Amino acid sequence: MAEILKGAPVAAALTDELAARCAALKARGIAPALAIIRVGERADDVAYERGAIKRCEKVGIAVRQYLLPADTKQDELLRAIDGINADEGIHGCLMFRPLPRHLDEREICEALDVSKDVDCMTERSLAGVFTGAGRGFAPCTAQSVMELLRHYGINPARKRAVVVGRSLVIGRPVAMLLLASNATVTVCHSRTNRLEEFTRGADIVVAALGRARALDEDYFEPGQIVIDVGINDAGDGTLVGDVDFDSVEPLVDAITPVPAGVGSVTTSVLCAHVIEAAERR
Repeated sequence: MAEILKGAPVAAALTDELAARCAALKARGIAPALAIIRVGERADDVAYERGAIKRCEKVGIAVRQYLLPADTKQDELLRAIDGINADEGIHGCLMFRPLPRHLDEREICEALDVSKDVDCMTERSLAGVFTGAGRGFAPCTAQSVMELLRHYGINPARKRAVVVGRSLVIGRPVAMLLLASNATVTVCHSRTNRLEEFTRGADIVVAALGRARALDEDYFEPGQIVIDVGINDAGDGTLVGDVDFDSVEPLVDAITPVPAGVGSVTTSVLCAHVIEAAERR
């Protein structure tokens, strides 16, 4: 039976550490604050927002909500971001995406001050992840993978890691973070020929394909560590990962569940980025 790498213990440990750092900042007269921009009422955005606010409360981070209607105009949203940039009391900004189609998402994201970009919305932050320059922050979900590995004592150094997925939100940033941790990294995707040959040869497999149960036992070997970042509707209202958990769990050494795995760490990482942004300032 595989070790189940649950996210709750990771989130709890991070929260305790961050609460202490937040208290130290407040003792110096710095009150960490996060701005949350939500355009419209998408159910998944509202749910994540609720979780982020609860986690911020546990850490001691103040939250300022910018709740805008779905028909918000480009200049109205840009003005909100300009206000956040100018407000020295706000240390980080989370904006839910995708934005409604009538908005130019790239222009809006690039308007944000990179020092407050705590979820890697800007190209400058992404460039920092790829170059290792230390500017900006990695996407929260990608960083959550690394926090989970660290918590469970899994050192990627000198290990073969295969990332299945090449998005700029998870796949490629995770690959860069693993590379920075001295793993030997291969990036695969939905069009990789004989994908199973790559995944079976890895020590660590990060599944970020975005397809429900796309990777079954044929893609894995005994002794592997499987990090499933996918979260998909199975068609019956239940949530499942990119990995077929039931067939893979008996085979590998360790695996994350879906839900209750990587996803449950992301709000803690968001808080960590806000605290670090406040410490930098």
